[in-house]
Amino acid sequence: MEIKEKFPLVSHNTFGIEATADWWVSYHSLDDLDRLARDEYFTSLPYLAIGEGSNLLFLNDYQGAILYSEIRDKEVLPSPKGEDQDTVLLRIGSGIIWDEFVAWSLEQGYYGAENLSWIPGSVGAAAVQNIGAYGSEVAQLIYQVETFDLKTRSKRVFFPKECLYDYRYSYFKEKEAERYIITHVVFALSRKANVNLSYKALHDYLPSGNITPRDVRRAVIEIRQAKLPDPKVLPNAGSFFMNPIVSSEVYQELQEKYPDMPHYPASQGVKLSAAWLLDNAGLKGYRVGNVGTYERQPLILVNRGGAKGTDVAQFASLLVEKVEAAFGVTLHPEVRYIGAPTRS
Repeated sequence: MEIKEKFPLVSHNTFGIEATADWWVSYHSLDDLDRLARDEYFTSLPYLAIGEGSNLLFLNDYQGAILYSEIRDKEVLPSPKGEDQDTVLLRIGSGIIWDEFVAWSLEQGYYGAENLSWIPGSVGAAAVQNIGAYGSEVAQLIYQVETFDLKTRSKRVFFPKECLYDYRYSYFKEKEAERYIITHVVFALSRKANVNLSYKALHDYLPSGNITPRDVRRAVIEIRQAKLPDPKVLPNAGSFFMNPIVSSEVYQELQEKYPDMPHYPASQGVKLSAAWLLDNAGLKGYRVGNVGTYERQPLILVNRGGAKGTDVAQFASLLVEKVEAAFGVTLHPEVRYIGAPTRS
């Protein structure tokens, strides 16, 4: 375990926001977390577990301890009785980079994660966020989530139903769940090379014929790289807003005005495209100061250089107001705000 004081976070958030944490704690094992949980000083501090900082917006310095996983082991588990023999269980350390896991699983002949290629972040963060793209969500692949409870200093395993997975949501986003630090995620992948082409844009991008999971991964990466800026070149946190879900009545009213508006079925109504709403509100390439929307994809907010976290948050609020004025639909951030605006 490594502990550092007054730790700069600029290289640990893909927005490139200048912020400092009072304490930075990188842990490598359950023993490290147990030692931390027994330390009276650290247990008195606010704490935040992060992955690669690809879905965070620091509004100011973090007055507490940032917990960062260095658990990066991989293990193939025996298939439990009753499971399909084509199913393989993979126990993956929470600190492994998500896309490295996807690439590794394909190399090993384990399939199912390829639609989620090139999504930034760590394995642990993927389980928290329920990342999704191109017709797939990580919740569909998770067998169980292993955690360490900082309050009881014991291990607890969560099965998918206990994780309460929904669109970009899990129980681990709740305040009461902060005590549970994810150490490993067990995924159930397949030895069969089936492909998921349910997402129309992905289906149309690929040629007809015998498509393999490797073809899907290659196509997803090409599509993402064509649409999304590299955070190392143009700092951003990927999709800033969630796709809004509206009632059938609201959708019908909008569909009459905008018959070409993209929409998708959702469990509690109809899911709209946040990118389409922003684009058709005239907000593609829109900029205020050092913050703007990306020219090719308005769902991406970018730091043009020197922006503060509060600048990004204020710009996002302005976009919400403009979309609501244009369509009567409210957008909600997918990116997690850390801290509170300081008063001038």
